[in-house]
Amino acid sequence: METRWSALMPDARNVTPLYLQLARNLATAIHCGVWSAGEALPSERTLSDAIGVSRITARKAIELLVEQGLIRRARGAGSFITPRVEDPLSRLTGFTKKMQQRGFRPDSVWLERDIRAANREELVHLGLSPGAAVASLRRLRRADGIVMAVEHSALPVAIVPDPLAIGVSLYSYLEQRGAAVVRALQHFRAVNASSEIAALMDIEPRSALLVITRIGYSADQRAIELTDTYCRDDYYDFVAELRT
Repeated sequence: METRWSALMPDARNVTPLYLQLARNLATAIHCGVWSAGEALPSERTLSDAIGVSRITARKAIELLVEQGLIRRARGAGSFITPRVEDPLSRLTGFTKKMQQRGFRPDSVWLERDIRAANREELVHLGLSPGAAVASLRRLRRADGIVMAVEHSALPVAIVPDPLAIGVSLYSYLEQRGAAVVRALQHFRAVNASSEIAALMDIEPRSALLVITRIGYSADQRAIELTDTYCRDDYYDFVAELRT
């Protein structure tokens, strides 16, 4: 028997229900990378036969992990390990680089790349004069083809004069122009998905989302980026290390 199969086997002597043991063992294996993001899980029958439990036990364990967001089901295709992002709060890393470091295949679907007049919030946060223009960027951020987040960024036109010139990574573009974001302040808040955001993410309207508002600063301490990122809470984990 494969090692990763044997590690899933519940202990019949344990008073904890078998399906909870199996769910816990499988969740541990997923978090440890034994099962890769996007990898197809075996069928309930294969799983139950391999580790010696009933199909009902296997089904209940998988259903529990689906509820927790670790596994997703695709109709007619089976069950798959859900890509998840552990995002250290102390490190400034762009989405593209972050996904690549974790073995995901990142891409973006552009919804908007335009120049427009800055709104009041952008004027305040970016320190712009009334009537100033910004590059307005709106896109879907995906990993392995799954929409992880909807992102809207505004940057002064002096920093991004041609939004269409931005490729896969905004931060790489800024570095090439000598205007890298070197530090950022991030604010977090919980919201319910609007009908528009829900449709873009393929989730139910009013589903719980986490919104991250980031203000990015250049080396000369100018605010050059204002970004709102709507994150699916079933795909994102934010990690903060605390020390005494």
